[in-house]
Amino acid sequence: MSGPLSGLRILEVAGLGAAPFGTMLLSDLGAQVLRIVRPRGSMHDLDPRFDVLARGRRSLVVDLRSRDAVASLLAVIENTDVLIEGFRPGVMERLGLGPQVCMARQPALVYGRMTGWGQEGPLAMRAGHDINYIALTGALHAIGPAGQAPVPPLNYVGDFGGGGMLLAVGILAALHETRQSGMGQVVDAAMIDGAALLSASKYGMKAAGRYSSQRGDNLVDGGAPFYSTYVCADGKYIALGAIEPQFFAILRARCGLDGDDCAQSFDKRDWPALRAALARLFLTRTRAQWSELLEDADACVSPVLDWDEAPRHRHNVAREAFFDAAGVLQPSPAPRFSRTSPARPGPALPAGQGCGQLLHAWGVPAAVTEHLLGTGGQGNPGGMS
Repeated sequence: MSGPLSGLRILEVAGLGAAPFGTMLLSDLGAQVLRIVRPRGSMHDLDPRFDVLARGRRSLVVDLRSRDAVASLLAVIENTDVLIEGFRPGVMERLGLGPQVCMARQPALVYGRMTGWGQEGPLAMRAGHDINYIALTGALHAIGPAGQAPVPPLNYVGDFGGGGMLLAVGILAALHETRQSGMGQVVDAAMIDGAALLSASKYGMKAAGRYSSQRGDNLVDGGAPFYSTYVCADGKYIALGAIEPQFFAILRARCGLDGDDCAQSFDKRDWPALRAALARLFLTRTRAQWSELLEDADACVSPVLDWDEAPRHRHNVAREAFFDAAGVLQPSPAPRFSRTSPARPGPALPAGQGCGQLLHAWGVPAAVTEHLLGTGGQGNPGGMS
């Protein structure tokens, strides 16, 4: 393995969405990860190479309801730096793998917990998804066209930005502290907390009277005509982000925009006329023509690309922002490092493959390894009872 986290050992109790994304970030940067997957779970129905959130990792099929299996995992935890789980509060405790038990075996263990509502609070035990978490933080209310219903921003804000990425940051912070104290701790990463945190600047601007609670009425929510998207002559879209006057001036010069209705204004009363003028302008050329005219200028104009187009854009190609792993095109690891650049991860391995070598390298006793591999670890979904 290579990367700045090379040598870090992580046991991941596999789940869906946020926790796998956070673990993927750590794995991409060089951490060794062993995933524990459940027998007969839906994840077994997916070809491992398509499970991008599990890339670069080995997995074992383990029935966590088995006391023998839990005993073996506790022996693995003695040789582990980080444990990551994404169950509802109390589930790991009932399985016999709660923080108190695990940290008794490995006092320096960083125990990462990923939930939607957090480990405590009135809704802690309730089911939920990204849309529910961002709804309670104000984030969902702020996204969407004026006068229309809020629009879910896929599951980027709760699951990934406010969830998995927050989990990874918390684990790295806890590991830094462990280097000084020699003691582990629990990281309670909640998607509702992360979604609220992502809205920090908006709450500050609102308190200052510079941000409206109305959708499509603000500088960066599509309300400002100079920070919005426009349809082009071919039905494709262009994205305009010329907030600063000097950038909007370049746009006007390049496009030959004249007249008072084409002048930039931060007075919202002027926005409808400017939006109409820009809409007429962008309808005069195709998206490709606008890109050729404006993309290399400081006009803050970019083509709105789809999933197929984005990896082929010349900037993404130059930076190798996407790569192919076993026929699956996917984003490359990030961020980048000057000395300890991580290798590109391969696809997730089939259950059991390579686990014996990994556990041996971790110093796990041979008997424990043989037990885990012999009772479901080789990919037999019904292995443990």
